[in-house]
Amino acid sequence: MLDNLKKYHIVLASNSPRRRELLAGLDIDYEVRVLPGIDESYPAGLAAEEIPQYISREKAGAYEAVMQPDDLIITADTIVWADGQVLGKPKDEAEAREMLRKLSGRTHQVITGVTLLARSMKKTFSVTSEVTFDVLTEEEINYYVSRYQPLDKAGAYGIQEWIGYVGVSSLRGSYFNVMGLPVQRLYKELKTL
Repeated sequence: MLDNLKKYHIVLASNSPRRRELLAGLDIDYEVRVLPGIDESYPAGLAAEEIPQYISREKAGAYEAVMQPDDLIITADTIVWADGQVLGKPKDEAEAREMLRKLSGRTHQVITGVTLLARSMKKTFSVTSEVTFDVLTEEEINYYVSRYQPLDKAGAYGIQEWIGYVGVSSLRGSYFNVMGLPVQRLYKELKTL
């Protein structure tokens, strides 16, 4: 499969263990390469789906000067969008608890922007999934925050973890997108290269 990718050296530009796992699921060879200190800020006024697209493009742009001629760089950024605002990675456990309280009993969007960068092209797309949480008790929120690592996750949760098992009552869209990489859409895009 994906014989068209043989001319590329595929590089996943991400520290995320979830993205590594998901890309590995496509049965393609790739290398992880991460540049330190990439700015993940974005201009005010962007629509929700434009934010992770913008950040993934900026991440890809950081690799342009150091990429090899046959590199195909894959960058991604995921946001949680709730009540008209971005819930990024919480700075501490208190903020993680507050984010989970905001998501409790409500529906929010998880949007991942992905950029594919090679010497001859740059393509960016995004995928949106809707996630609904049942009402979470303080005990459930505290249990999750104290036993898992929500600080490295947008919206302070991983759907593949305990909180997803007990809290997510419905999902519309890609489950893998909520984990951080919309692999089905990525596969489709890679087939067209």
